[in-house]
This record gives sequence, C-alpha cells and structure tokens, in this order.
Amino acid sequence: MTGPSPSPAVAGRRMADIPKRLFVRLGILPFLLAIAVVVFTLMSDNFLTGRNLMNVLRQSVYLTIVSLGQMLALLTGGFDLSVGTILALTSVVGALVMASVYAAMPDAIWLAISLGCLAGIAAGTMIGVCNGIGVAFFGVSPFMMSLGMTSVGFGIALFLTGGTPVYGMPQAFGDIFGFGTFLGIHTPIYVAVIIALLLFLFLYRTPQGRYVYAVGGNIKAAALSGINTRTILFMTYVLCAAMAAVAGMLLTARLDTGEANIGASMPLQSIAACVIAGVSLRGGVGRLENVILGALFIGLVQNGMNLARIESYLQTVVLGSLLILAVIADQIRLRYVASLKD
Repeated sequence: MTGPSPSPAVAGRRMADIPKRLFVRLGILPFLLAIAVVVFTLMSDNFLTGRNLMNVLRQSVYLTIVSLGQMLALLTGGFDLSVGTILALTSVVGALVMASVYAAMPDAIWLAISLGCLAGIAAGTMIGVCNGIGVAFFGVSPFMMSLGMTSVGFGIALFLTGGTPVYGMPQAFGDIFGFGTFLGIHTPIYVAVIIALLLFLFLYRTPQGRYVYAVGGNIKAAALSGINTRTILFMTYVLCAAMAAVAGMLLTARLDTGEANIGASMPLQSIAACVIAGVSLRGGVGRLENVILGALFIGLVQNGMNLARIESYLQTVVLGSLLILAVIADQIRLRYVASLKD
C-alpha cells in the first residue's frame, strides 16, 4: 500500500525547491544559457541556425583555450591577468620569426611555419615562467605578479613592432591554421579538442592534477601531506601561459598578421567564463567541461548581441555585469551548500 499523497502546500514547496537544488548542483550557467537562448532567439531569426551556431563555435575556440589555462590558475586560488599580453607577445614574436625565415628561404614554407610557431609559443610561455617563479618561489601575489608581467610583455610587443602589424607570413599558415577545415570542421576546433582532452587526462587521471585541486583547497594542508606546492604553482602558471600562447598563434593565423594589441579583453572574458562555469575564486573547485560551456556561453552572448546590433561599448557592460552576477551567484550557492550541510 502507498502512503497518503502529499498535500498541495507540500507539493508546491517541493516544486519550488527544484530550481534551488539545480542551482546548488549545477550553478548559474544552465539558467543563464537558457535565458540567453530564449532572448536572442526572439531578437534574431538567424540566431539558432546551424550556420550561426558553427560560427559561434569557431569564434569561441580562442577564448575556450585561454579559459582552460585560466581555470588552472583559479583552481590554485590565484588568477592570471597576463593572458591577453601573452596572446599579443606570442603573435608578434611568432609572426616576426615566421616572416623572417620565409623571406630568407621562400621555399621552406613549413620550416618557417614551424620555427615561427615554436618561437611564438616559447615567448608567450616565458611570461608564464616569470609568473610562476614570482608566485611560487617569491610569494608574490598573483594579482601583482601577473599585472606587472602584463605591462612588461605589452611593452616588449610594442618595442618589437613599433605598434604596427607584422606582415609577410606564408599564406599556407593562415589557410591551414586560420581558415582550414577537415570534414567541415575548422582546424582551430580540432586543436581546442586535443588540448581539452589532454587537460582532462592531466586533471583527472594523474596525481599532479589532483594536487592542483589540493593546493587550491588548502595549500597548508597540501604541504603537510607531502605535496610540493611550489612546483604545482609554478607548473600551473606555465601551463596557463602555454595554452594562451597556442591560442595566440591560432589567432595570428586567423588575422594573417602579428598584432601587439590583440587579447586586451581576454583576461576579463576568460575569468568570466570560468566563474560563470562554477570555478570558485577561492580555489579548489571547478570542472573542465563546465569551463568549456562557460566559454561557449560568452561566445554565444557576444554573437547574439552582434546579431541584435548592440554596440560594442554596451557589450563590455553586459560582459562585466555577467561576471559580477556570477560572483554573487557563487557566494549564494556556497551559502546554500553550507545550509544543506548543517
């Protein structure tokens, strides 16, 4: 025999608790995603077309890669404000080396592309090495360290170019890594998928990945457990910079020029994508798959605003508001979780 059915008041409270339970478990991202889809679908008939969604995916690749690196820094309780400068320095150095080698040896196209990519990624990664040394070994605040390196890297990029774009790269570089497709999918998307898979294996299948979460959760407890916290922090900022550098080379291929002014909005966008995806600013909490969805959400919102003909100045207002909303939602969610434990 079944028990008595709940009263309408009890049933109503249970129904009202469903959004709260979903919010505690999934965070604010699903709610924002649903609202964005509904709003922009009403504002533009082209928003939900397959062609536009593929365009959103292609445009979000660079932010996705940078956000995955930013997630590592956030997991350890810090963040990296220099990712925009890393994109710029990578673009400038990679383009200069590639153009120089190509001009000296016009027939060695792949040699020029390879050396240019290696030089650009190495230059960008060096920013991460400096960040890692400052944060891990000298105890400098991640905010001050990455902010200082932002100025240093941007100054170097401007010095190398004089503020003018760098041209002269092989056309094949842009044709393959910027606009190339395989089975109808653009090359940068494949690069992002490979990076995401490698990072997934690192975070969830290796001891070092678990150490990243442990350091962010409680760095003192992690040190007492025998974890070399300095090595983990150093590695985190190097990996963050390396991923941003890869995104910088892909963006250079897309633009077909080396630019010292690209990536200015990337620090805000990457942090917003992570926080909206549920990565805690306190460290130790966050999932890779959610960050990918967070980056796609940012791209979706930007695309929807473009289709709705919203000015770029107002778009920055919306993005900043979303970041503030996500931080507030994260604090509310933490309170809900604490109340459930009590």
